[in-house]
Amino acid sequence: MEEVAVIIVGAGPSGIATSACLNRLEIPNIVLEREGCCGSLWKKRAYDRLKLHIPKQYCELPYMSYPSNAPTFVPRNGFIAYLDEYLSHFGVTPRFNRSVGLAFYDVDAGKWRLEVTNVCSHVKEVYVAQFLVVATGENAEGVIPDIPGLGGFAGEYMHASQFSNGREYRGKDVLVVGCGNSGMEISYDLCQSNARTSIVNRSPVHVVTKEMVSLAMILLKFLSVTSVDTILAKLCKLRFDDLSEYGIQRPEEGPFYLKKTQGRSPTIDVGCVDRIKEGKIKVFPSMANIQGKKIEFTNGESNQFDVIIFATGYRSTVGRWLKGGEELFDDNGFPKQDLVNKWKGSNGLYCVGFARNGLLAISSDAKNVSQDISTLILNCQNC
Repeated sequence: MEEVAVIIVGAGPSGIATSACLNRLEIPNIVLEREGCCGSLWKKRAYDRLKLHIPKQYCELPYMSYPSNAPTFVPRNGFIAYLDEYLSHFGVTPRFNRSVGLAFYDVDAGKWRLEVTNVCSHVKEVYVAQFLVVATGENAEGVIPDIPGLGGFAGEYMHASQFSNGREYRGKDVLVVGCGNSGMEISYDLCQSNARTSIVNRSPVHVVTKEMVSLAMILLKFLSVTSVDTILAKLCKLRFDDLSEYGIQRPEEGPFYLKKTQGRSPTIDVGCVDRIKEGKIKVFPSMANIQGKKIEFTNGESNQFDVIIFATGYRSTVGRWLKGGEELFDDNGFPKQDLVNKWKGSNGLYCVGFARNGLLAISSDAKNVSQDISTLILNCQNC
């Protein structure tokens, strides 16, 4: 059994940012990570052409900027290098291959107790801490929807986190499910690799450009969300015209209103819309059922596919191992919306990386959590 002031579960950007902030304050902490590396979503579960979708100045972790020669929209490899440099610079040393099976607040001891398995040695470990930071984030586990007949699909299907690039699907009929950033970008990659590509659009979506997002981030410093959304709507009409005839409907609410209220990001086009307009990527509505390789859609159309790639998002897994914390997390493993500080619970419980607002929110939460812990420790020492 090992005791420390703070235990952080998760060594993605949220966990390492929190550890770095605590290290700056000289507060002892241990980071536990179930994978064998930090930032596993980017290192092991991201497609090759992935880039940060907003400018680099809005994607920095606390107290460290990107290199001056880094491109505005940092590619996957550049972000991975940034994470590795961040760990080294702030002396963050996660303990990898640690799977947390149970974490609970021991009322008698007044501390958090974590039961952990070293997945390499299969040794059971116990950690005790005054403070527990949940940093497993929004994207802990990929979601594949329940489609009638999916279990009997005669082709290959996978979550987008298992997709690397389109080259291996050249000449195949591939269906991508989801018109979010991952779905549209993967579809474009497949099309460029000469796969016969189709995409499922299950719900209305805002499609914008990176330049529009950059402009919006500046305008939001001076204008209301409603005003910025109005400007974006006009720019989108000029750039894309009406996409409804191609099977892509826009939501009634504006893109940044949805981002602020529901955490739904607009889709940033990388060239996929032009391929759709050219007829190189076909858009279908939701899937109704699957028989063999034949997929029937809700509009009555059907087609044969060799591969299905589900770009259908992720879920939180906090509820599987954290016992207690109901005042902070809802049934879906996300902070409750009515909380003033959505990063703070009771009994020394915190969370970082659940704000659904990207790396900018991660940086803010990590600073808030570390400062709050520091204040509590100082107050306790002065008692």
